[in-house]
Amino acid sequence: MTENIKYLELKKVTGLHADEINEAVRRVVDSGWYLQGEANAAFEADYARYIGAKYCVGCANGLDSLTLILRAYIELGVMKAGDEVIVPANTYIASILAITANGLTPVLVEPDISTFQIDDLLIEKAITSRTRAVMIVHLYGKCAYTERIGDICRRYNLKLIEDNAQAHGAINEERRTGSIGDAAGHSFYPGKNLGALGDGGAVTTNDEELAVMVRTLANYGSSRKYIFPYEGRNSRLDELQAAVLGVKLRYLDSENECRRRIAARYISDVCNPLITLPEPGYCENNVFHIFPVLCERRDELQKYLSDNGVQTVIHYPVPPHKQACYKQMAALSLPVTERIHREELSIPCNQVLTADEIERIIELLNRFTGA
Repeated sequence: MTENIKYLELKKVTGLHADEINEAVRRVVDSGWYLQGEANAAFEADYARYIGAKYCVGCANGLDSLTLILRAYIELGVMKAGDEVIVPANTYIASILAITANGLTPVLVEPDISTFQIDDLLIEKAITSRTRAVMIVHLYGKCAYTERIGDICRRYNLKLIEDNAQAHGAINEERRTGSIGDAAGHSFYPGKNLGALGDGGAVTTNDEELAVMVRTLANYGSSRKYIFPYEGRNSRLDELQAAVLGVKLRYLDSENECRRRIAARYISDVCNPLITLPEPGYCENNVFHIFPVLCERRDELQKYLSDNGVQTVIHYPVPPHKQACYKQMAALSLPVTERIHREELSIPCNQVLTADEIERIIELLNRFTGA
Protein backbone atom coordinates (compact mmCIF):
# COMPACT_ATOMS: atom_id res chain seq x y z
CA MET A 1 0.00 0.00 0.00
CA THR A 2 1.22 3.54 -0.73
CA GLU A 3 2.20 5.40 2.42
CA ASN A 4 -0.28 8.29 2.59
CA ILE A 5 0.78 9.55 6.00
CA LYS A 6 4.34 10.68 5.45
CA TYR A 7 6.82 10.78 8.31
CA LEU A 8 7.41 14.46 7.54
CA GLU A 9 6.16 16.32 4.46
CA LEU A 10 8.64 19.13 4.00
CA LYS A 11 6.61 20.70 1.20
CA LYS A 12 3.70 21.12 3.61
CA VAL A 13 5.99 22.41 6.37
CA THR A 14 7.37 25.08 4.03
CA GLY A 15 3.90 25.77 2.69
CA LEU A 16 2.70 26.90 6.12
CA HIS A 17 4.72 30.09 5.65
CA ALA A 18 5.12 30.12 1.87
CA ASP A 19 4.22 33.77 1.27
CA GLU A 20 6.64 35.07 3.90
CA ILE A 21 9.41 32.72 2.77
CA ASN A 22 8.96 33.70 -0.87
CA GLU A 23 9.12 37.38 0.07
CA ALA A 24 12.25 36.86 2.18
CA VAL A 25 13.95 34.98 -0.66
CA ARG A 26 12.93 37.67 -3.15
CA ARG A 27 14.53 40.36 -0.99
CA VAL A 28 17.81 38.45 -0.93
CA VAL A 29 17.76 37.81 -4.68
CA ASP A 30 16.98 41.45 -5.42
CA SER A 31 19.72 42.64 -3.06
CA GLY A 32 22.46 41.02 -5.15
CA TRP A 33 24.30 40.10 -1.91
CA TYR A 34 24.32 36.35 -1.24
CA LEU A 35 26.92 35.72 1.48
CA GLN A 36 27.69 37.41 4.79
CA GLY A 37 25.08 40.11 4.31
CA GLU A 38 22.12 41.63 6.10
CA ALA A 39 20.01 38.47 6.24
CA ASN A 40 22.81 36.56 7.95
CA ALA A 41 23.47 39.35 10.46
CA ALA A 42 19.76 39.64 11.23
CA PHE A 43 19.29 35.92 11.76
CA GLU A 44 22.39 35.61 13.94
CA ALA A 45 21.12 38.43 16.14
CA ASP A 46 17.58 37.05 16.31
CA TYR A 47 18.70 33.51 17.02
CA ALA A 48 21.17 34.58 19.71
CA ARG A 49 18.38 36.57 21.37
CA TYR A 50 15.96 33.65 21.09
CA ILE A 51 18.45 31.13 22.50
CA GLY A 52 19.59 33.50 25.25
CA ALA A 53 23.24 33.58 24.19
CA LYS A 54 25.45 36.62 23.60
CA TYR A 55 26.87 35.36 20.31
CA CYS A 56 25.67 33.37 17.32
CA VAL A 57 27.91 32.47 14.39
CA GLY A 58 26.26 30.97 11.33
CA CYS A 59 28.03 28.15 9.51
CA ALA A 60 27.42 25.62 6.75
CA ASN A 61 25.85 22.76 8.72
CA GLY A 62 25.48 21.10 12.10
CA LEU A 63 28.58 18.91 11.80
CA ASP A 64 30.68 21.98 11.05
CA SER A 65 29.26 23.76 14.09
CA LEU A 66 30.53 21.07 16.46
CA THR A 67 33.81 20.63 14.58
CA LEU A 68 34.47 24.37 14.72
CA ILE A 69 33.79 24.56 18.46
CA LEU A 70 36.34 21.85 19.21
CA ARG A 71 38.87 23.25 16.73
CA ALA A 72 38.48 26.69 18.33
CA TYR A 73 39.20 25.25 21.77
CA ILE A 74 42.34 23.64 20.37
CA GLU A 75 43.52 26.91 18.82
CA LEU A 76 42.80 28.70 22.12
CA GLY A 77 44.94 26.17 24.02
CA VAL A 78 42.03 24.65 25.95
CA MET A 79 42.44 21.25 24.27
CA LYS A 80 45.06 19.38 22.29
CA ALA A 81 45.18 16.28 20.11
CA GLY A 82 44.63 13.13 22.16
CA ASP A 83 42.43 14.80 24.76
CA GLU A 84 39.13 13.10 25.55
CA VAL A 85 35.54 14.23 25.09
CA ILE A 86 32.75 12.32 26.81
CA VAL A 87 29.76 11.82 24.51
CA PRO A 88 26.58 9.69 24.57
CA ALA A 89 27.05 6.32 22.87
CA ASN A 90 23.64 6.39 21.16
CA THR A 91 24.02 9.72 19.39
CA TYR A 92 23.97 10.35 15.67
CA ILE A 93 27.44 9.84 14.26
CA ALA A 94 28.01 13.55 13.57
CA SER A 95 28.63 14.20 17.27
CA ILE A 96 31.51 11.73 17.20
CA LEU A 97 32.82 12.74 13.78
CA ALA A 98 33.37 16.26 15.10
CA ILE A 99 35.51 14.88 17.92
CA THR A 100 37.69 12.57 15.85
CA ALA A 101 38.09 15.15 13.05
CA ASN A 102 40.01 17.26 15.56
CA GLY A 103 42.31 14.47 16.70
CA LEU A 104 40.40 14.16 19.97
CA THR A 105 39.23 10.91 21.52
CA PRO A 106 35.52 10.18 22.01
CA VAL A 107 34.64 8.39 25.25
CA LEU A 108 31.25 6.76 24.80
CA VAL A 109 28.85 6.70 27.76
CA GLU A 110 25.59 4.75 27.83
CA PRO A 111 22.19 6.51 27.88
CA ASP A 112 19.41 6.21 30.43
CA ILE A 113 16.81 3.97 28.77
CA SER A 114 13.96 6.04 30.24
CA THR A 115 15.09 9.29 28.63
CA PHE A 116 17.39 8.19 25.77
CA GLN A 117 19.83 10.85 27.05
CA ILE A 118 23.34 10.34 28.43
CA ASP A 119 23.17 8.70 31.87
CA ASP A 120 24.53 11.31 34.26
CA LEU A 121 25.28 8.62 36.84
CA LEU A 122 27.92 7.14 34.51
CA ILE A 123 29.76 10.29 33.42
CA GLU A 124 32.07 10.70 36.41
CA LYS A 125 33.32 7.14 36.08
CA ALA A 126 34.43 7.90 32.52
CA ILE A 127 36.60 10.90 33.46
CA THR A 128 40.38 10.51 33.19
CA SER A 129 43.33 12.89 33.39
CA ARG A 130 42.87 13.55 29.65
CA THR A 131 39.17 14.47 29.77
CA ARG A 132 38.56 18.05 28.67
CA ALA A 133 34.86 18.22 27.85
CA VAL A 134 31.45 16.62 28.11
CA MET A 135 29.33 16.84 24.97
CA ILE A 136 25.65 16.39 25.75
CA VAL A 137 23.31 15.68 22.86
CA HIS A 138 19.70 16.79 23.25
CA LEU A 139 18.66 13.69 21.36
CA TYR A 140 15.19 13.44 19.81
CA GLY A 141 14.39 16.96 21.09
CA LYS A 142 14.67 16.35 24.85
CA CYS A 143 16.98 18.45 26.97
CA ALA A 144 19.86 16.24 28.13
CA TYR A 145 21.20 18.63 30.74
CA THR A 146 20.93 17.82 34.44
CA GLU A 147 22.28 19.64 37.48
CA ARG A 148 24.52 16.62 38.12
CA ILE A 149 26.17 17.13 34.72
CA GLY A 150 26.69 20.81 35.44
CA ASP A 151 28.20 20.02 38.83
CA ILE A 152 30.58 17.43 37.34
CA CYS A 153 31.80 19.89 34.71
CA ARG A 154 32.41 22.55 37.34
CA ARG A 155 34.24 20.23 39.75
CA TYR A 156 36.50 18.76 37.07
CA ASN A 157 36.90 22.02 35.12
CA LEU A 158 35.45 20.50 31.96
CA LYS A 159 33.89 22.36 29.05
CA LEU A 160 30.19 21.59 28.57
CA ILE A 161 29.34 21.44 24.87
CA GLU A 162 25.78 21.06 23.63
CA ASP A 163 24.83 19.29 20.43
CA ASN A 164 21.54 21.10 19.88
CA ALA A 165 20.86 19.76 16.40
CA GLN A 166 17.52 18.24 17.41
CA ALA A 167 16.18 20.47 20.19
CA HIS A 168 15.64 24.00 18.87
CA GLY A 169 13.46 25.77 21.43
CA ALA A 170 13.66 23.25 24.26
CA ILE A 171 13.83 24.81 27.71
CA ASN A 172 15.49 23.64 30.91
CA GLU A 173 13.89 25.69 33.69
CA GLU A 174 14.33 29.19 32.20
CA ARG A 175 17.27 28.47 29.88
CA ARG A 176 16.90 27.27 26.32
CA THR A 177 19.12 24.50 25.07
CA GLY A 178 21.99 26.17 23.28
CA SER A 179 22.58 28.58 26.15
CA ILE A 180 23.21 26.08 28.96
CA GLY A 181 26.81 25.02 28.27
CA ASP A 182 29.99 26.81 27.27
CA ALA A 183 29.12 26.46 23.58
CA ALA A 184 26.50 24.79 21.44
CA GLY A 185 26.28 23.51 17.88
CA HIS A 186 23.02 23.76 15.93
CA SER A 187 21.87 22.11 12.71
CA PHE A 188 19.25 23.62 10.40
CA TYR A 189 18.96 20.57 8.14
CA PRO A 190 15.52 20.75 6.44
CA GLY A 191 13.91 18.09 8.65
CA LYS A 192 14.79 19.82 11.94
CA ASN A 193 12.24 21.70 14.04
CA LEU A 194 13.92 24.85 12.72
CA GLY A 195 14.89 23.75 9.24
CA ALA A 196 16.33 25.60 6.27
CA LEU A 197 15.67 24.83 2.59
CA GLY A 198 19.09 23.19 2.45
CA ASP A 199 21.96 22.81 4.88
CA GLY A 200 22.80 25.31 7.57
CA GLY A 201 24.19 25.50 11.08
CA ALA A 202 25.28 27.81 13.86
CA VAL A 203 27.35 28.07 17.02
CA THR A 204 26.00 29.87 20.08
CA THR A 205 28.07 30.86 23.11
CA ASN A 206 28.56 33.56 25.74
CA ASP A 207 32.34 33.38 25.25
CA GLU A 208 33.42 36.25 23.00
CA GLU A 209 36.91 34.84 22.42
CA LEU A 210 35.45 31.51 21.32
CA ALA A 211 32.90 33.19 19.04
CA VAL A 212 35.61 35.24 17.32
CA MET A 213 37.77 32.14 16.83
CA VAL A 214 34.85 30.11 15.42
CA ARG A 215 34.01 32.87 12.96
CA THR A 216 37.67 33.17 11.93
CA LEU A 217 38.12 29.43 11.41
CA ALA A 218 34.89 29.24 9.43
CA ASN A 219 36.16 31.99 7.11
CA TYR A 220 39.28 30.17 5.83
CA GLY A 221 41.08 31.01 9.08
CA SER A 222 40.90 34.74 8.38
CA SER A 223 39.48 37.74 10.20
CA ARG A 224 41.18 40.17 7.77
CA LYS A 225 40.88 39.73 4.03
CA TYR A 226 43.76 37.70 2.58
CA ILE A 227 45.46 37.34 5.98
CA PHE A 228 45.39 33.74 7.28
CA PRO A 229 46.79 33.10 10.77
CA TYR A 230 44.98 29.74 10.96
CA GLU A 231 44.34 26.83 8.61
CA GLY A 232 40.62 27.38 8.40
CA ARG A 233 37.76 26.15 6.27
CA ASN A 234 34.92 27.61 4.24
CA SER A 235 31.80 27.16 6.39
CA ARG A 236 29.24 29.92 6.06
CA LEU A 237 25.47 30.20 6.30
CA ASP A 238 24.31 31.71 3.02
CA GLU A 239 21.90 34.63 2.79
CA LEU A 240 19.00 32.66 1.31
CA GLN A 241 19.04 30.11 4.13
CA ALA A 242 19.42 32.83 6.76
CA ALA A 243 16.40 34.65 5.35
CA VAL A 244 14.28 31.49 5.37
CA LEU A 245 15.35 30.65 8.92
CA GLY A 246 14.49 34.17 10.03
CA VAL A 247 10.91 33.61 8.90
CA LYS A 248 10.57 30.15 10.40
CA LEU A 249 12.08 31.18 13.73
CA ARG A 250 9.01 33.33 14.39
CA TYR A 251 6.81 30.24 14.39
CA LEU A 252 9.12 27.80 16.17
CA ASP A 253 7.52 27.96 19.62
CA SER A 254 3.97 27.46 18.34
CA GLU A 255 5.02 24.59 16.10
CA ASN A 256 6.91 22.95 18.97
CA GLU A 257 3.75 23.22 21.07
CA CYS A 258 1.87 21.39 18.32
CA ARG A 259 4.42 18.57 18.51
CA ARG A 260 3.97 18.41 22.28
CA ARG A 261 0.21 18.04 21.95
CA ILE A 262 0.58 15.16 19.49
CA ALA A 263 3.16 13.43 21.71
CA ALA A 264 0.83 13.74 24.70
CA ARG A 265 -1.93 12.05 22.68
CA TYR A 266 0.35 9.17 21.79
CA ILE A 267 1.45 8.69 25.39
CA SER A 268 -2.10 8.81 26.76
CA ASP A 269 -3.88 6.79 24.04
CA VAL A 270 -1.45 4.15 22.78
CA CYS A 271 -1.78 1.10 25.03
CA ASN A 272 -0.21 -1.84 23.23
CA PRO A 273 1.97 -4.08 25.45
CA LEU A 274 4.16 -4.89 22.44
CA ILE A 275 5.17 -1.23 22.13
CA THR A 276 7.18 0.61 24.77
CA LEU A 277 6.29 4.29 24.83
CA PRO A 278 8.48 7.03 26.30
CA GLU A 279 7.79 7.46 30.01
CA PRO A 280 5.64 10.47 31.02
CA GLY A 281 8.72 12.28 32.35
CA TYR A 282 10.20 12.10 28.88
CA CYS A 283 7.78 14.87 27.87
CA GLU A 284 9.46 17.37 30.18
CA ASN A 285 11.76 19.89 28.47
CA ASN A 286 11.07 18.28 25.11
CA VAL A 287 10.25 19.68 21.66
CA PHE A 288 9.73 16.22 20.11
CA HIS A 289 11.89 16.47 17.04
CA ILE A 290 11.44 12.70 17.12
CA PHE A 291 8.79 10.62 18.88
CA PRO A 292 10.53 7.28 19.59
CA VAL A 293 8.94 4.00 20.57
CA LEU A 294 10.71 0.73 21.33
CA CYS A 295 9.51 -2.60 20.03
CA GLU A 296 11.28 -5.96 20.09
CA ARG A 297 9.58 -6.66 16.75
CA ARG A 298 10.52 -3.28 15.36
CA ASP A 299 10.95 -4.34 11.74
CA GLU A 300 7.57 -6.07 11.73
CA LEU A 301 5.95 -3.01 13.28
CA GLN A 302 7.51 -0.77 10.64
CA LYS A 303 6.29 -3.02 7.82
CA TYR A 304 2.81 -3.25 9.33
CA LEU A 305 2.53 0.54 9.55
CA SER A 306 3.88 0.95 6.02
CA ASP A 307 1.42 -1.63 4.68
CA ASN A 308 -1.33 0.42 6.30
CA GLY A 309 -0.19 3.73 4.88
CA VAL A 310 2.04 5.19 7.62
CA GLN A 311 5.68 6.04 6.98
CA THR A 312 8.13 5.72 9.89
CA VAL A 313 11.88 6.16 10.31
CA ILE A 314 14.52 4.32 12.36
CA HIS A 315 16.85 6.63 14.33
CA TYR A 316 19.33 4.96 13.98
CA PRO A 317 19.70 1.35 12.78
CA VAL A 318 23.45 1.00 13.49
CA PRO A 319 25.11 2.63 16.53
CA PRO A 320 28.33 4.61 16.01
CA HIS A 321 30.57 2.02 17.67
CA LYS A 322 29.37 -0.61 15.20
CA GLN A 323 30.05 1.51 12.11
CA ALA A 324 32.94 0.45 9.86
CA CYS A 325 34.59 3.87 10.17
CA TYR A 326 34.98 3.28 13.92
CA LYS A 327 35.94 -0.38 13.86
CA GLN A 328 38.37 0.30 16.72
CA MET A 329 35.30 0.70 18.95
CA ALA A 330 33.50 -2.44 17.80
CA ALA A 331 34.43 -4.47 20.88
CA LEU A 332 32.83 -1.99 23.29
CA SER A 333 30.04 -3.42 25.44
CA LEU A 334 27.15 -0.95 25.23
CA PRO A 335 23.98 -3.01 25.75
CA VAL A 336 21.58 -0.11 26.40
CA THR A 337 22.72 1.69 23.27
CA GLU A 338 22.48 -1.47 21.22
CA ARG A 339 18.97 -2.17 22.48
CA ILE A 340 17.82 1.32 21.49
CA HIS A 341 19.32 1.03 18.01
CA ARG A 342 17.80 -2.45 17.64
CA GLU A 343 14.27 -1.55 18.81
CA GLU A 344 13.74 2.18 18.13
CA LEU A 345 11.08 3.33 15.66
CA SER A 346 10.13 6.98 15.07
CA ILE A 347 6.44 7.75 14.62
CA PRO A 348 5.20 10.84 12.72
CA CYS A 349 4.99 13.82 15.10
CA ASN A 350 4.93 17.24 13.47
CA GLN A 351 2.90 20.38 12.87
CA VAL A 352 1.38 19.35 9.53
CA LEU A 353 -0.33 16.16 10.75
CA THR A 354 -4.12 16.35 10.75
CA ALA A 355 -6.38 15.21 13.58
CA ASP A 356 -7.60 12.30 11.44
CA GLU A 357 -4.02 11.22 10.71
CA ILE A 358 -3.14 11.24 14.40
CA GLU A 359 -6.22 9.14 15.19
CA ARG A 360 -5.27 6.71 12.44
CA ILE A 361 -1.72 6.29 13.75
CA ILE A 362 -2.97 5.65 17.29
CA GLU A 363 -5.51 3.12 16.03
CA LEU A 364 -2.89 1.22 14.04
CA LEU A 365 -0.40 1.15 16.92
CA ASN A 366 -3.03 -0.29 19.23
CA ARG A 367 -4.04 -2.93 16.66
CA PHE A 368 -0.51 -4.23 16.06
CA THR A 369 -0.20 -7.89 17.06
CA GLY A 370 3.08 -8.85 15.46
CA ALA A 371 1.33 -11.74 13.74
